[in-house]
Amino acid sequence: MSQQQTADDVSVDEIPIDISNTQSGDIDPADVPDEIESITRGLASEQPPTNPIVVLKAARWWYIHGKGGTDPAFQWAIEWARHLATDTPSDVERFDEFLEYLVTVGFADETHELR
Repeated sequence: MSQQQTADDVSVDEIPIDISNTQSGDIDPADVPDEIESITRGLASEQPPTNPIVVLKAARWWYIHGKGGTDPAFQWAIEWARHLATDTPSDVERFDEFLEYLVTVGFADETHELR
C-alpha cells in the first residue's frame, strides 16, 4: 500500500510527520502514532528494544514533534541507541527524566506504571 505525501506530511517511512506541528513541545498522547507509542513504551519497560534502528525511529519522531534536541524522549532514545551500539552503561538520570516526561505527556499517571 503506497502513501502519497503532501508538503505538510513528509516522512521517510510509514510514520507520518506533521510539518505544521514540528518542535511545538505540545504532545497529546492521541497524536502519537501507534508504532512510536509502542517503541516509546518499550524504551520505558524492563525489556527495551534492542534494535538501534527501531530506537532511532522513535528518536526521530520525538525530535521532530517534541522539543527538538532537548526533548527527554528523544534524548533517552539516543542514549539507549548509544548504549546498544557501544555496550557502555546508560545514563540513569536521563532515564528518570524520560519516565517523568512520559507522565507529563500523559502516557501514565505515575512513573512506576511505565515499568
